[in-house]
Amino acid sequence: MQIALPVWRGRISPLLDTAGHLLVVEMDGRHETARRQEALSGRILQERAAVISGLGCDWVICGAVSREMAIMLAALDVRLLPWVAGEVDEIITAFAEGRLTGGRFMMPGFRLRGRRRGRRRAGRWPYAP
Repeated sequence: MQIALPVWRGRISPLLDTAGHLLVVEMDGRHETARRQEALSGRILQERAAVISGLGCDWVICGAVSREMAIMLAALDVRLLPWVAGEVDEIITAFAEGRLTGGRFMMPGFRLRGRRRGRRRAGRWPYAP
């Protein structure tokens, strides 16, 4: 399985749509077997989605993502795990161990629906590895 993570300064990039680099990690079960960097700078959304799919990525773990990009990735059979923040190595380990969907790795300001009262709008975390 291959996962793609947009990176910025060793962390998950805040927005997949504008990320300059993509880290592609090959996993064998719970173990990382290889990693490589791919440049995304200067590419439009359709090209970015095509690159991710062309690399054979099964998952994209990212921060924010536009609805358009999410739809394109879904059409290319790439699973998306958005609203993630943190150090890249911690994210990879948490994903491999099946504990990435917890609140510790959610982007600041994002919350699961129904967890708190008061705000009208709430994000959703409908994705699970």
